[in-house]
Amino acid sequence: MKDEALNMSIRKYLKTVGVNSQIAIEKAVHRALAEQTLKGNELLPVTMTLSVGKIDLKLSFDGELSLE
Repeated sequence: MKDEALNMSIRKYLKTVGVNSQIAIEKAVHRALAEQTLKGNELLPVTMTLSVGKIDLKLSFDGELSLE
């Protein structure tokens, strides 16, 4: 195994996940605001789950997203 190749591959994957997740969350929040299911001052609980099947890795990261 080449540690540098693994590191770069992980970083590339996480960058893709980060960018696409941000876009999806922003679209969903804007849609909820337009549909008036959100007021615009909420704290939104959020959980990100990561799994890597062949090595049986499952992690969850909890947090909050502030709209103000």
